[in-house]
Amino acid sequence: MSETLVEDRPRLLIFVIAYYAEATLRTVLERIPQGVFARYRCEILVVDDASEDRTAAIGREYQRAHPQMPMTVLRNEYNQGYGGNQKIGYTYAIEQGFDFVAMVHGDGQYAPEELERLVEPLRAGQADAVFGSRMMTSFGALDGGMPLYKFVGNKILTRLQNAMLGTRLSEFHSGYRIYAVKTLESIHYRMNSNDFHFDTEIIIQLLNGGKRIVELPIPTYYGDEICRVNGMKYAKDVLWTTLGNLAHRSGFLQQRRFEPKEPSNAANAPPPLKLGYASSHTFGLDAVPDGASVTAFRAGAGGWS
Repeated sequence: MSETLVEDRPRLLIFVIAYYAEATLRTVLERIPQGVFARYRCEILVVDDASEDRTAAIGREYQRAHPQMPMTVLRNEYNQGYGGNQKIGYTYAIEQGFDFVAMVHGDGQYAPEELERLVEPLRAGQADAVFGSRMMTSFGALDGGMPLYKFVGNKILTRLQNAMLGTRLSEFHSGYRIYAVKTLESIHYRMNSNDFHFDTEIIIQLLNGGKRIVELPIPTYYGDEICRVNGMKYAKDVLWTTLGNLAHRSGFLQQRRFEPKEPSNAANAPPPLKLGYASSHTFGLDAVPDGASVTAFRAGAGGWS
């Protein structure tokens, strides 16, 4: 059967995370290479994380101007954070049955032109996740405008994390990532932080699950975008998370988020929530204030998880 047939092409979700990206979003969408649409059944998902500018409006304008392009634009009513926004996109990819999901930043810091090359190891079955690395080319990140203090910090954190995790990654801190959706289904990414160290947590989950991570070099581009990462807090969170995994692996502090998911089956799958009538589930949810987070623990086969 010819590869040009629609049924033969894998489904790829191009997931654009956007926050105050009104000046760059349209350009980022225009830079997505046409070759990706030829080789994959693509959909673009733009998720605006409660920006108070025209980010979502620009996304919808682009959608109306390109009716031939499958595209969904969502706007979070409340800011979910960098990690929280990723959870939305990955859950969408799983529920809609995509094969791969590529995270692209709406500020243009990561080149959409590299998409087709980065997806290829997944298409070939050679990887479970592909990371675009800015550190595989000597001093390429500096040539691309990365500030020296970020370059040095990136190198130091990556070296420390490699030592603690027994890995040899060139960069732990790139936001250019493409995942096989089946891989996301096998890890507890929803239990991760909503903050920026979500990216470190998901690397740890992939490693603990024995997943294959492939790094490929990408160009670095730093423009006029505003950096919203508190560098010192980020470094502390990253190291604390990595140390937490050391404790988990050693058996001192078990953390379910770092364990691979058990296969779903009739014996361990939780029952559906009992909503729409008076029940323990509705009583519990009614007691939760607006905007609060809830962790529900499973006490047996009939409990929540």
